[in-house]
Amino acid sequence: MLNNINLYDSVIENLCDELNKILIKIPHNHKLKTEEIRLRNGRPLSISYGGKDYFVNINGNLSSNPSNAVIVNERHIMDTFQLISNYSVYAYTEEIRNGYITIRGGHRVGIGGKVIYGLNGVENIRNISSLNIRIGREVLGVSNNILSYIIKNTNGFYNTLIISPPQCGKTTLLRDIVRNLSNGTEGNFKGFKVSLVDERSELAGMYNGMAQKDVGMRTDILDGCLKSDGIIMAIRALSPDIIAVDEIGGKKDAEAIHEALRAGIKLMATVHGSSLEEVRNKSSIRELFTENIFERFIILDRSDGVGTIKEIVDGYSYKPIFFRKSDLNGSS
Repeated sequence: MLNNINLYDSVIENLCDELNKILIKIPHNHKLKTEEIRLRNGRPLSISYGGKDYFVNINGNLSSNPSNAVIVNERHIMDTFQLISNYSVYAYTEEIRNGYITIRGGHRVGIGGKVIYGLNGVENIRNISSLNIRIGREVLGVSNNILSYIIKNTNGFYNTLIISPPQCGKTTLLRDIVRNLSNGTEGNFKGFKVSLVDERSELAGMYNGMAQKDVGMRTDILDGCLKSDGIIMAIRALSPDIIAVDEIGGKKDAEAIHEALRAGIKLMATVHGSSLEEVRNKSSIRELFTENIFERFIILDRSDGVGTIKEIVDGYSYKPIFFRKSDLNGSS
């Protein structure tokens, strides 16, 4: 596993030579924390972390004032786009339709531009105007202290939902929970067969058929697959003990979850939200709550920094059984 500075340096190798030479100069303490690198045509080059944007000048110095920043141009964007697509844009057509490309290391590059529609929906993105490079950091072990709250005896699992606003560490936490569930821990619980439905290629970070993130030895990955489709595919073909998905929300997701539960499969999922009450009132998944499907709720916020586990709530009594802990350290 790369340390955070080497990880940053490996990511910016995917940028055009001119921007790479600038971004390699930023101070090490900022390299350690960088979450996103933003390229917008005709706009200042910027990085972000901790909910703040920093603009980068020609010498790699950072400022909250954009006046002296490097201005990104069309050539920067197109040269970088060619690099991240390995000079074969057609090979990434399916990912581009979804608005991103996954690069080596499992990092995701979001794409902005002219969206082209066809008979089957989005067909392509042309006239690329912006790229958002999200650095996906693994933080191994962040779920260790909460496993006892979601493991039932030594061979069972509570259906668990992680509730989190954006950029509060839910994906990092979910990934590490999957790793631990899949591997098992000696003397505590056996490893489970996990089917990971990775719709946005963000959890496992698949690249050329190989997971770039550690999601465990007993995990099967359905990469770039709609959650509703992936859940059904896993039920039919992969015989999982647990299905893990990120960001449930649609009616089809809820229907597929019911199918999994009828098959005796447990569920590990996340959803966007700032509180349990807010999520319970979402019409698309309200029935999952009325039927008491989830037995544990893990609620994240930023009260003590990114990755604060605000509380774990029992799904039957709706009473907290675990209180605040912050240890994800700059995760996404």
